[in-house]
Amino acid sequence: MKIRVIAIAYIIILVLTGAFLYRKIEKRKGYEIDMLDLNTRAYNITQELSAGGAPDDLESRYNCSIVLISEDTYDAENNLFIREGYSVFDYKEADAICGKIAFAAREEEYESRRNNEKMILLLILSGALLLGLGLLFVVWYLFVRPFSDLKVFAEHVSKGNLDVPLKMRKRNYFGAFTESFDRMREELKRASDRENEANRSKKELVAELSHDIKTPVATIKATCEVMEVKYKDPDVLEKVEVIKSKANSVDQLIDNMFKATLEDLEELKVEPAEESSRILSDMVSELRFYGNVETKSEVPECLILADKLRLEQVIDNIAGNSFKYAGTPLEIEFSSQEGEVHVLFMDRGPGVPEEEISLLTSKFY
Repeated sequence: MKIRVIAIAYIIILVLTGAFLYRKIEKRKGYEIDMLDLNTRAYNITQELSAGGAPDDLESRYNCSIVLISEDTYDAENNLFIREGYSVFDYKEADAICGKIAFAAREEEYESRRNNEKMILLLILSGALLLGLGLLFVVWYLFVRPFSDLKVFAEHVSKGNLDVPLKMRKRNYFGAFTESFDRMREELKRASDRENEANRSKKELVAELSHDIKTPVATIKATCEVMEVKYKDPDVLEKVEVIKSKANSVDQLIDNMFKATLEDLEELKVEPAEESSRILSDMVSELRFYGNVETKSEVPECLILADKLRLEQVIDNIAGNSFKYAGTPLEIEFSSQEGEVHVLFMDRGPGVPEEEISLLTSKFY
């Protein structure tokens, strides 16, 4: 749970608690009267009256009402004190009652004490609010904020951005923990740099080898051209044509590999174009130099959309694997279905083990 949510929930609880206690104070009908305090105040008033103190001054200072027997309103005010529920004390001199001292405990005292309780409640709630929010801030500052930094750091690492260090803060309880994560980032960055350097070296090596291989391939092509001029035997010329065709394919593959390495591509492009379906016959006829090939049907006459170079690679790989692992004649059948030309390769070998079927599309399997 976020600290912000906890803080809001804490404030709501304090507000509800304060509202409940405030209503309880407002609904209270009375308080216990502190008779000891009233007796003490009545005694002090009696002493000051005996010493000649002015009743009006004493009424203001002690928050009370004083009526003397000598006054005409004595009986009326005394009855009022009793009717209103005042706390009434006798004012005596030489054991003779000289008047009455009355405290309005049911009105002024109640209101004064109610206001005092409200003020105390407000102070307590304010203190609890400040203390709680302060404690939440300490928890956030010392414990939550470091983990927020770790979250941002982890997002950068997951995106491969290893150049952003993890912030180190003073008085951090997780200092060793965060330092370990930053060291991990540095190690990952060094490993990534080493991997990039190794990949760059590999690509440079492939580019150099691609360039170097072109020389012997060019020699093979030149030799084929010389043989085409020198020899007139049809069988020899046919074999020379196959060698020349394969040399051209190798030359194109080397060009593609060289280009892909320079452009830092992960795979070679397939560029289909419209071709005559007869290219399938030419490719299949060249397979007889690898082994025994049996063609079960003719290639349908049509135009096909294919990358000639990639298609030749696929057919050569399938035929090469068949001759290598099956050791039986390779049967090839052509058919046309729903606007497509299907080529079916069959041999009589033991087949691929069931547990290795899923690996057929893996690289270098």
